[in-house]
Amino acid sequence: MEVLTTGPRDQRRCHVLDIPVDACRDVAAAAIGLHAERGGQIVTLNAEMTMLARRNIDLGAVIRAADLVVPDGAGVVWALARQGVRVKRSPGIELAWSLLNYAEAHGWRVALVGASPEVMDRLCDRLAQQSPELQLVFAEHGYQDASAWPELETRLRRLSPDLVLVALGVPLQEIWIQRMRVQLPGLWMGVGGSFDVWSGLKQRAPGWTSRLQLEWLYRLLQDPSRWRRYLALPHFAWSVLCRGKRHR
Repeated sequence: MEVLTTGPRDQRRCHVLDIPVDACRDVAAAAIGLHAERGGQIVTLNAEMTMLARRNIDLGAVIRAADLVVPDGAGVVWALARQGVRVKRSPGIELAWSLLNYAEAHGWRVALVGASPEVMDRLCDRLAQQSPELQLVFAEHGYQDASAWPELETRLRRLSPDLVLVALGVPLQEIWIQRMRVQLPGLWMGVGGSFDVWSGLKQRAPGWTSRLQLEWLYRLLQDPSRWRRYLALPHFAWSVLCRGKRHR
């Protein structure tokens, strides 16, 4: 088992296939503690991202530099358990929603970036109804012309929000966040398809699929074009098993 340190946020940095991931008793508390330390980047790690980070040097570097790497996927939790590290799976969509609720209750300034124009419009309408006290200071969809991004980024930096949730897809959202948050406070987190679910345009996988570790199959049936991405899952499992054999 590889564990580096236990920090003030009850956070132990471990590794799965040489990609870092943090073991925390309470990831939401760790994230809020990070905000109190002037913020940082949160990454939600699953098996697919782990395999991509091993091939993509830029993504791997971002994850290694991230302030909090959450075990989002069941595969990562399983791989940690094989090292003797017992953690609960912490879905990024749930952590992000918890942070939005905390932001509303504590007056944090929130920014949302990404997804399609329709998704962002619907999400903003829903948040206005469901979270009327939320201080949403910035909301821009991700389908911007290249020429629009510099001005958008300048506005976001000037606002210096407490919480920035970014739905630009992996690895773009992680790489963009690392570049944007230099010398800025606040929590910055990539949330993938969470905006689509929160807007009501997509359904999250039922709870039973999570208990049976079949959320990937539900998402594949919803969007069969994703099939190539899921080829990483058996490769991930095989790599973890082979790594374990070598270390015996």
